[in-house]
Amino acid sequence: MTTRLTRDELPTDTAALARFLIGKVVVRETPEGVISGRIVETEAYVPGDAASHAFRGMTPRTRPMFLERGHAYVYLNYGTSWMLNVSSEAAGIGAGVLIRALEPLEGLALMQAHRGTDKLRDLARGPGRLCKALQIGPWADGLDLCAEGLLWLGRDDHEPGEIGLSVRIGITKAADLPLRFYVRGSPFLSGARALNV
Repeated sequence: MTTRLTRDELPTDTAALARFLIGKVVVRETPEGVISGRIVETEAYVPGDAASHAFRGMTPRTRPMFLERGHAYVYLNYGTSWMLNVSSEAAGIGAGVLIRALEPLEGLALMQAHRGTDKLRDLARGPGRLCKALQIGPWADGLDLCAEGLLWLGRDDHEPGEIGLSVRIGITKAADLPLRFYVRGSPFLSGARALNV
């Protein structure tokens, strides 16, 4: 059984939150049924990080990154794919954790229909794919992920196993920082195999 995370459970440090979220569950409630996936890969975008959208300060677009930890920041990447992030510090400090990949748990048929594929491994392997699979878009931007609603973060009694650490994927600024966390051996990871050992 999945229970909703409380804000008090969430670490107030961005890198610590990125690690903490490994093994937790993203739950999406839809009229057709519940869709959920276990988080197997995250990336931290810490305060003062040149690769972070919050680096130059708050804008209308990045305002959710400056909310108290546990809120959704959803943005469109290169005009094609929505990305789900979790605000990660105290209110007023811009930082976040990108949810990079999920292991599908519930609502597989819905995920397959949304993604147009029946390949379990590819349903939510990558931040754009997981948002499409769970039908997460701009409507979720700024949502409290610790409150009742259509999208929330949960936990169950699952232990994720060994957690790996690597550089982040697909960025050019601050690209050498080890701020990507992942479940070693998971078949649902995104990125190059060399980063997933």
